[in-house]
Amino acid sequence: MNAEFIEALNQIEKEKGISKEILIETIEISLVTACKNNFGTAQNIKVEIDRDKGDVSVYAEKEIVEEVEDKQLTISLEDAKAIDPKLNLGDIIKIEITPKNFGRIAAQKAKQVVVQKIREAEREVIYNQYITKEKDVITGIIQRQVRDNVIINLGKIDAILSEKERVSSERYLPNERFKVYVLEVKESTKGPKVYVSRTHPELVKRLFEQEVPEVHDGIVEIKGISREAGSRTKIAVYSSNEDVDPVGSCVGHNGARVSIIVNELRGEKIDIIPWDENPVKFISAALSPSKVVKVVVNQEEKSAKVIVPDYQLSLAIGKEGQNARLAAKLTGYRIDIKSETQAKQTNFITEEEELGAILSRNAMEEDEEDVRDLF
Repeated sequence: MNAEFIEALNQIEKEKGISKEILIETIEISLVTACKNNFGTAQNIKVEIDRDKGDVSVYAEKEIVEEVEDKQLTISLEDAKAIDPKLNLGDIIKIEITPKNFGRIAAQKAKQVVVQKIREAEREVIYNQYITKEKDVITGIIQRQVRDNVIINLGKIDAILSEKERVSSERYLPNERFKVYVLEVKESTKGPKVYVSRTHPELVKRLFEQEVPEVHDGIVEIKGISREAGSRTKIAVYSSNEDVDPVGSCVGHNGARVSIIVNELRGEKIDIIPWDENPVKFISAALSPSKVVKVVVNQEEKSAKVIVPDYQLSLAIGKEGQNARLAAKLTGYRIDIKSETQAKQTNFITEEEELGAILSRNAMEEDEEDVRDLF
């Protein structure tokens, strides 16, 4: 190694942000190990690299003693003073023992250390870049499929889209662009690993934040999402600003905003409903597009009985129960649905339940009037 090597380290420090001093110290440590492996096993060997010239020297550190018992670790006072008259008993003297041809070994080790440190630094840069994307949406390009995983290039790194995070109805063809939700960024011995999803409900939320300024700015709040990826999503929205229509903001003019999200989700249907703290109103809205005749809520048991028109029963339940299932997940209530005819035939809602529901509803309306009176 020489001055050119030191200059190369200076350049690496500027371009890669890797400390020159850390590089040199790491090289010195690796050279100590190499020296012990190649030229002996003494534990008192030290290696020093000249920070300006790049010269490498190997020293044996020995303690100055009156009587020498181990020549590898100690030296007599007389021999030590022959080297440096200022030395005294108990001092440590460094005696150069640089082996012949050690420069070749030093150069090899230095190269290995520098390459390794550059790799580690690049991995750290990539990790720091993508850890900030965790729980966010990012656009990637489909590369290939490896066993059950789809590999998606995110720019500087490939992400893993596992089978359970894929939408069964979607086809992932090479070079096709997809937006994915970043589930997790992990460090590993081979560099950072990024795991992404196309099924996570938060993907829908982040897409609305990107496409709807009112959601991004917090004017419209997404209160809840229930999703069956690739088929249907229900999203509950709310705005404390009376001048802002939360549903209209998310739908956009002529459905422009929601259409962009639907296209990104490859045709997945999205029901946007207004959130309401009144569970009767919220459950009624959650069962959209079905009309609701009556809702009786048991708040303690978190259950609800719902009556719909006879001709709307299949719509309220949905194909294979999907609409009711998503509504239940969105509201947090267990929902039992009957048609008007079924409700009459089975005494579905008792007088006590109906009376309780009416009183509860009246109480909520009174609370709302009290709140309005405050302003």
